[in-house]
Amino acid sequence: MGRVFAGVGLVLAIAVGLGIATGYWTADRRLAELALDQHDLTQFYRVPTPVPAAPPGTILRSEPIPGAPNGAKAWRILYHSTDLNGGDIAVSGVVVAPDSPPPPGGRPVVSWGHPTTGAAQKCAPSLALDPFELIEGLRQLLDAGYVVVASDYSGMGVRGPDSYLIGATEGNNVLDAARAAHALEGAGAGTDLVLWGHSQGGQAVLFAAQEAPHYAPDLRLRAVAVAAPATDLAELLKADVGDVSGVSIGSYAFAAYAGVYGPTVPGATLDSILTPEGAAVTDQMAALCLFTENKQLHEIATPLIGHYLAADPATTEPWATLLAENTPGGVRLAAPLFVAQGDTDALVRPEITAQFVQAQRDLGTDVTFETIADTGHGLVALRAMPKLLEWLKATAG
Repeated sequence: MGRVFAGVGLVLAIAVGLGIATGYWTADRRLAELALDQHDLTQFYRVPTPVPAAPPGTILRSEPIPGAPNGAKAWRILYHSTDLNGGDIAVSGVVVAPDSPPPPGGRPVVSWGHPTTGAAQKCAPSLALDPFELIEGLRQLLDAGYVVVASDYSGMGVRGPDSYLIGATEGNNVLDAARAAHALEGAGAGTDLVLWGHSQGGQAVLFAAQEAPHYAPDLRLRAVAVAAPATDLAELLKADVGDVSGVSIGSYAFAAYAGVYGPTVPGATLDSILTPEGAAVTDQMAALCLFTENKQLHEIATPLIGHYLAADPATTEPWATLLAENTPGGVRLAAPLFVAQGDTDALVRPEITAQFVQAQRDLGTDVTFETIADTGHGLVALRAMPKLLEWLKATAG
């Protein structure tokens, strides 16, 4: 969890990798169109209080996005979802679809779970100059005939309850994004569903897969795929919290957990787990975006290395229970699972992913596990795409 998404080097690796590996844009055209799209989005992302009740997946608002990948069309959407406690919330995201006519019954949908960009409202991927940049494998998925939908998760883009590493909320958001894509006029999306996520998004997708049979029986879940997923949160925290990135990203999780669980769970407060100096600045860190405000984030976090935690969250209640509740696993998945892991990943450790894979196999889940050679955290999803596409063709049709 601590280093699930690290600092400047990782940000650059992802940016360069996306630019080289996706190849989905004609740069001058797309950047010009995307720049023109940076109108005042305040009104689009504003929702009434309370949000008018509607079934999960119902679209509140949509608008076309200029500068879609070549051969595709795209929309920015607001849609209904539910949070951890079943509350009706608004969530934002984007939908990208091939611009050719869909087959009878619609195209299959890939619901993408994005890696960490931050936890604050302003850090939503859909608010970026290029809202498609972090959808890893987008070009290949469009070429394969999928409609791709990417949720921002609750509390990002649209105001709402925190969702950072809150598994049930993220999972609901990912599933309801697929429902919204199906409901969006012109997208040509059907109800066959593939889930695909990286890092934090891997955790979101795994929770979506666990919840799908009872939460979204109207969707036909065909396959689940993750790259370097955040699985055992306590172990990841223990492995990663001893450096600046661990403190930085840990602040997102501790702030989110305190905000979501604090009102009802005794002891779920920052001062019960963090040092006084750590508790004093955690909300400040959690308000900063990982990519665009990385320098400021690390300036606050660096003095806290080695004395951010006052106790071990893996053994201190209620934190131990909360981390366990938000760790995916313990449930046999109804659809086949593809897991990619870079063998040099120092952020989501290969041994932790391997333990998760074995646990899923022991439960009876059909798991394909691919180790991506000479690959760390930032590029694992992109480098796994050829194997993932082959697997999807054989598994999901």
